[in-house]
Amino acid sequence: MRIGVLASGGGSNVQALIDHFTRLGSTNSRIVWVGSNDSAAAALARAATAGIATGVIDDPADGATQLAQFRDAGVELLVLAGYLKLIPADVVRTYHGRLLNVHPSLLPSFGGAGMFGAHVHAAVLSAGATVSGVTVHFVDEAFDRGAIVAQWPVPVLPGDTSRSLAARVLRIEHRLYPLCVAAVATGTIVLGADGRTRGAVDSPATHPSLDWRFALVDDTHPTLSTPDATRPAFCL
Repeated sequence: MRIGVLASGGGSNVQALIDHFTRLGSTNSRIVWVGSNDSAAAALARAATAGIATGVIDDPADGATQLAQFRDAGVELLVLAGYLKLIPADVVRTYHGRLLNVHPSLLPSFGGAGMFGAHVHAAVLSAGATVSGVTVHFVDEAFDRGAIVAQWPVPVLPGDTSRSLAARVLRIEHRLYPLCVAAVATGTIVLGADGRTRGAVDSPATHPSLDWRFALVDDTHPTLSTPDATRPAFCL
């Protein structure tokens, strides 16, 4: 599929997607367009550096104009990578089953309107949770409510701050999200007529291009680098 990406900020997940599909070297699935509601977003600069077309979403509530932009770019699969605006209902309908998002918690916990970035991690710590994680899901008309594609847990460590937890979770986003996007792009994962996810994603723990042994830990917690601690269940 021809993939379009929407981002609002720095675009580290955009870069992870670009790098992943560049490594694959496939012409069947590739990123063809990156857009943002912020004309100064670093995500646009990342795309331009990679030779990918870019665009600006002037009015995030104007679905008709967005659909025209996506159509002009030939976007078949739409991917949100840190995009902080609610997707208009007509865009959701048009891209039903072809619209993905990544969220920095284990949904349905710590999701919904206003729950993004540091707000999510602060809420996790405030709640005293011992596990956070990453969720990839299909997008519907509400924030963080669509059918789940995959989840991967990330430990909350003693002494964590929002910043340290965010860094650990982001490392997982960069690894899990591209695999899920690729699976949807190739039809390995689909959204069924009943609104449930069908198919499977290769477990990142055994993916040959990824080192998961240290993915869930940082250099200050080497005792968590045992296989049992760093290979939690992969969920669909």
